[in-house]
Amino acid sequence: MCGIWGLFGSDDCLSVQCLSAMKIAHRGPDAFRFENVNGYTNCCFGFHRLAVVDPLFGMQPIRVKKYPYLWLCYNGEIYNHRAMQQYFEFEYQTNVDGEIILHLYAKVGIEKTICMLDGVFAFILLDTANKKVFLGRDTYGVRPLFKAITEDGFLGVCSEAKGLVTLKHSMTPFLKVEPFLPGHYEVLDLKPNGKVASVEMVKFHHCTDEPAHAIHDGVGKLSPGFEIEIVKSNLRVLFNNAVKKRLMTDRRIGCLLSGGLDSSLVAATLLKQLKEAQVQYPLQTFAIGMEDSPDLLAARKVANHIGSEHHEVLFSSEEGIQALDEVIFSLETYDITTVRASVGMYLVSKYIRKNTDSVVIFSGEGSDELTQGYIYFHKAPSPEKAEEESQRLLKELYLFDVLRADRTTAAHGLELRVPFLDHRFSSYYLSLPPEMRVPKNGIEKHLLREAFEDSNLIPKEILWRPKEAFSDGITSVKNSWFKILQEFVEHQVDDATMAAAAQKFPFNTPRTKEGCYYRQIFERHYPGRAGWLTHYWMPKWIGATDPSARTLAHYKSATKA
Repeated sequence: MCGIWGLFGSDDCLSVQCLSAMKIAHRGPDAFRFENVNGYTNCCFGFHRLAVVDPLFGMQPIRVKKYPYLWLCYNGEIYNHRAMQQYFEFEYQTNVDGEIILHLYAKVGIEKTICMLDGVFAFILLDTANKKVFLGRDTYGVRPLFKAITEDGFLGVCSEAKGLVTLKHSMTPFLKVEPFLPGHYEVLDLKPNGKVASVEMVKFHHCTDEPAHAIHDGVGKLSPGFEIEIVKSNLRVLFNNAVKKRLMTDRRIGCLLSGGLDSSLVAATLLKQLKEAQVQYPLQTFAIGMEDSPDLLAARKVANHIGSEHHEVLFSSEEGIQALDEVIFSLETYDITTVRASVGMYLVSKYIRKNTDSVVIFSGEGSDELTQGYIYFHKAPSPEKAEEESQRLLKELYLFDVLRADRTTAAHGLELRVPFLDHRFSSYYLSLPPEMRVPKNGIEKHLLREAFEDSNLIPKEILWRPKEAFSDGITSVKNSWFKILQEFVEHQVDDATMAAAAQKFPFNTPRTKEGCYYRQIFERHYPGRAGWLTHYWMPKWIGATDPSARTLAHYKSATKA
């Protein structure tokens, strides 16, 4: 995890523009660098470093003697970089995983390079010999990237939008800043005056496609066929591999543990893998909640079962409410369910940074979208419609759960790793027949639970624990977090403000006082930027008026049962 920033063709004084790069300093608390591009006085890279791999030679932009015309600024982890290095017999100059991008690009070009990367990434690659700039982002957008480009070719690129919104440009008083689409790369021509022209935007990978790098994977060929025992075995093998490859770091590893199925499987598998790798420190797991929170109780059970060094972080409703402003500033969104769920994750990340030396944090993000874990999937009209919805959710992860997970941890200089979004695991899961993946016997994620039924990784009652939304599980069933927020907001937003909401916010008009309150905070930090969120997250098929799982009829019947 780090923060990347780049400018091409700036009309303004670079030293003034560079102040914008300081807005993302939280992403890299260990080191910082600005570097001008030789021969282009108005082009510049900025980099904030979290030293996770190669503390000595890991600064960026990365340049190697063999290719002095290549400059790389990237944020991410390339898990197969050693396998690629050995396969192509590349001579490395550093121990940085991202160096592989330079060697691959020089050998096979951008199109093949980006398809061979097994990991998560957002990058700016500059080739001054061929006068090209390349931007790229991983399939699910686990690593963030934003860009701003003007008609005359001024380009700004940054890990977070806040590093671009204050940039100045003579032709454009209001610079349009947009998220760079996941699973795409862009080719731009670099002109002699340092400005750029977009040549093409290419979609290089879809979540259902087996990735090209699978042929270099340690797992090799999977057992063919859809017999249940074969499928369960393949899922276990791929999930184990997804966790194992993510151990790549020189810093201490920890794990978020809500006590739900996903984070529990990650924590248990991670602890097993750390033991096999003979890592000397105990695994620290972290749970957050208020008094009487079901998540805290469930997480405690899992931690006792697996034997982790467990930390419980208690917070009050006042602390949660006080954090809203900085949470929305960090998130760069006003989506209701994202804001609700981010408060707990933001506060637990703050605790980790302040009280421990764990820096690389594992989490269960992406599983609900991949394995149809949301409660509303029980109401899917057909397995095919459920599959369609699952793919839509995965495609939009970068606007919601993945955004939340990145910003809340990055705000405190932590790096998040998400094994459920491993390319090999996710593409295999999505290749299974639709009817295998739907909820069964009133239980969502049935196939995933079944796959680990006999593993004794986690307690049985956790393995079959019904879905609990993170923003709800951190509070007691008697008084949900969303209710606490709504009661607070009731006194912050008056009826007149609500009546004028459609006029004031014609795009994504908030329908509730809670939505209006978040939007007001967002507009204070990012005026006129509401378009970053294309639509609110909301369950399908059930006519929901609130995104909380606790408002759904299925949840109520499940908790009574």
